[in-house]
Amino acid sequence: MSTQGPLSAPVDSGTVRPQPDPASATDRPRALVTRAGLADRLFLLVARSGGAFVLLVMVSLGGYLALRASDALGTAGLSFLTTESWNPDAGHGHFGIAAVLTGTVLIGGIAVSLALPMALGSALYISEYAPRRLKRTLIGLVDLMAAVPSVVYGLWGFVLLQYKLAGLARWVSEYLGWIPLLRVTGADPDDPLNPPTLYVASSAMAGTVVAFMITPIMCSIMREVFDQAPPGEREGAYALGATRWGMIRSVVLPFGRGGVIGGTMLGLGRALGETITVYLILSMHFEIRLHVLQTGGSAVAPLIALRYGDSSPFAISALMAAGLSLFLLTLVVNFAAAAVVARSRSGAAS
Repeated sequence: MSTQGPLSAPVDSGTVRPQPDPASATDRPRALVTRAGLADRLFLLVARSGGAFVLLVMVSLGGYLALRASDALGTAGLSFLTTESWNPDAGHGHFGIAAVLTGTVLIGGIAVSLALPMALGSALYISEYAPRRLKRTLIGLVDLMAAVPSVVYGLWGFVLLQYKLAGLARWVSEYLGWIPLLRVTGADPDDPLNPPTLYVASSAMAGTVVAFMITPIMCSIMREVFDQAPPGEREGAYALGATRWGMIRSVVLPFGRGGVIGGTMLGLGRALGETITVYLILSMHFEIRLHVLQTGGSAVAPLIALRYGDSSPFAISALMAAGLSLFLLTLVVNFAAAAVVARSRSGAAS
């Protein structure tokens, strides 16, 4: 009796059936070939040409600075990085960027430290708290502040702000002078007649004015990123019972972290290269001064503006070398900011 059911197929034990190839059985997506129109091709050409032109300008600028600085760098050698004084005509060992580069970093750090809380708070208020009608007005005011020329900020800081803040600088040095950066040498805290000139024209004053300059730029970038936070995640946070600040802390700030870092680094790059404001306020001293509240300091950009007009050809080559160092420093800052932003959620989304 046959054990096969009515729907069973006979099995031939002597027949070997070929197994299907797994590779051929796998579904493969069909390659799609799109033909771009004339407008798309023109747009792609313009975009690539613009990017190539920017890279060409950057490389040309760096190459020009390196070429013009070759004489000074060849004469100074490694002492160019360790010498504090600036007297290029005296030859080897008498000029370098140790003081001016340190002063540039100090002023930039002070500016960013003061501008970051102001920019972050302003961006959060405009993005999350301000009424709709007021929001448009505030955005316009912030953009208008970013368009104010730097010489206006410099004159304001030179004529008014630094003398108004001299008392604050004295108070800080009196009570926090145990911190090396905030110490003022030559000042007697028990003498009420200490001249205010001990506390003006300092790196702290220059950094404070530069902070007001870079705050609108940082605020605009942060606000635009905060506005792009996913609405679904915002509503989900509210649905779980979060307050507005809880939603900001759990949704907006993590999403906008790349914008905060990118805006901060962009402001730092602007602060490092600021010229006229620092030139008007800072009293140039070619020595490393870590006491930021004390009169005197140095920076690369004001050095070039101060010495370029009456310099010899070799001294101009030394100034080009100082400009090359500032160029490389700003490149490092901007590339670091771009790398951080690209790894963030907001940077990946944009």
